Amino acid sequence: MTREDAVEVLEAAGQAEDGGFPLLEAAIACAIHDYPFRDPEPVRVLAANAVERLKERIGGEGPDDALAETMGADLRLNGDLMHYEDAANTDLIDVAERRRGLSAALAVFYLHCGRRAGIEARGVDFPGHFLVRVETPDGPVALDPFSQGRLVLPSELTRRALRAGLTPHVADRLDLLMAPVSDRQALIRLQNMLFSRAIRCGDYEGAERSALRRALLDPEDYRPWLDVAAAREKQGALAGALQALDRARGLDLAAEAGRAQTYERVRLRLN
Repeated sequence: MTREDAVEVLEAAGQAEDGGFPLLEAAIACAIHDYPFRDPEPVRVLAANAVERLKERIGGEGPDDALAETMGADLRLNGDLMHYEDAANTDLIDVAERRRGLSAALAVFYLHCGRRAGIEARGVDFPGHFLVRVETPDGPVALDPFSQGRLVLPSELTRRALRAGLTPHVADRLDLLMAPVSDRQALIRLQNMLFSRAIRCGDYEGAERSALRRALLDPEDYRPWLDVAAAREKQGALAGALQALDRARGLDLAAEAGRAQTYERVRLRLN
């Protein structure tokens, strides 16, 4: 699978409705787009095995227990505490091979496999840590993919929210803390993390790729194109930066004035 193939998959995903968003295949395409010519089949095999095992567990266990046991115990998916900043922790192909990763990457398997097995699961864009919301007969519960699917109690959600800087008024609102996000937003969060890390490390080519993936996944959002432009400008690719700013133009009229100033600044450097 080439980088061009990955772009085609991401473009198609960007046009898909949220209800039909191809989370697993889009996440694979993101990994290939970063580092092409790798075999994605082990990811699909791991996911298929998880769905089969999960279906066997459902009925004898609650949906949250079945999902956590399948992913955390049977598949041994867990967070990487020792090498948290390792880029492999955000790459789905590497995560499938190592069975280690960040919560937002691990959640791809939870969400994809849970739904294939008939479990209602959604991502939760919790501050600083991605969680998985599972609907149970007793109401929604939160699982932590980074800790082998451990149940996160409401009191712990509040403590985590306070540590993340949320106000007490917000930190006590479980409806806000457990508000679900779409699969598209979950995958975009992962690309945002990659962009931030790449910028901190001075890897502007990597930053450009992650920003471009965000733009492809959500073609109505102008902001990824601004990040593409910024990353290209850092590389000295001023003509490419102008092209990215052109793509951002018109997507959000409220920010058009600011983009026009940026465009003129880059244009003057190019001239």
